[in-house]
Amino acid sequence: MFSLDAQTLAQAHGHVVCGHCEAGFDSLATLAEQLPPEPFVELSLNQPALEPPQLDLVVYRPRPEPPAVVVANAAVAAATPRPAIDDFSQLVFAPRFAREPRVPPHGRAARRSRRHLYSSGERHWPWMVACLLLTLLLAAQLAWAKRDELIRQPVVGHWLRGGCAMLGCELPLVAAPRQLHLLASNVQAHPSVAGALMISASVRNDAAFAQPWPVLTIALSDAQGRRIAMRRLQPADYLDDATIQRHGLAPGGSAVLLLEVEDPGDKAVAFEIGFE
Repeated sequence: MFSLDAQTLAQAHGHVVCGHCEAGFDSLATLAEQLPPEPFVELSLNQPALEPPQLDLVVYRPRPEPPAVVVANAAVAAATPRPAIDDFSQLVFAPRFAREPRVPPHGRAARRSRRHLYSSGERHWPWMVACLLLTLLLAAQLAWAKRDELIRQPVVGHWLRGGCAMLGCELPLVAAPRQLHLLASNVQAHPSVAGALMISASVRNDAAFAQPWPVLTIALSDAQGRRIAMRRLQPADYLDDATIQRHGLAPGGSAVLLLEVEDPGDKAVAFEIGFE
């Protein structure tokens, strides 16, 4: 059973290849919105329709452009008669440079005006500085509270990483489990410990930033798909080097993780690895 998205189905019109046995098959034949109730062995085949189905649920419909309204308004404006000016002899226009300038105050009145402006400015600048400082403090608090989201954003995170590289600081590691990609996995009996399994998982960080080592979830299930065992492994459970654990998984880097779990017996025929 595989979980597919629209992009995967559209790449080859439903034809996919199993990542475990390299067998190709048509995923549209057994495509289902959700799994049937357990127990089940395989998904039922989708019966082909004689006619293509008609879609009624519209998700997006472009809005019509309003050129007709603009043309109608222009037509109405053109049809509206404008008052005509018959006699231009009474109109007098004065150029800007010929207008009478405003006479500035002189003497004592000018000194009082300047003193009033200076005293008003001296009274207001402390409040302006205080408002500016409070605004900067509020912006810093919001940035600190939303630091994880800011680091995850491509543009803002790039600026923050560049600024920290210049200042010699180090950004905190931000977890993005959805950008961790499982390349390959394998399970086998432990070579030196009886009653234990060794699981190897190759993981790659597709994020543009370093993120902490994830919490691994391992679920073992039987032939009917029922989960018979599950375990959550912290980074300290599968990493021995504290320096590697502190630096996290580099952007674009990959690593092979070796996990040791207890063997649940012959009932376990499938396993699943997740990231948190």
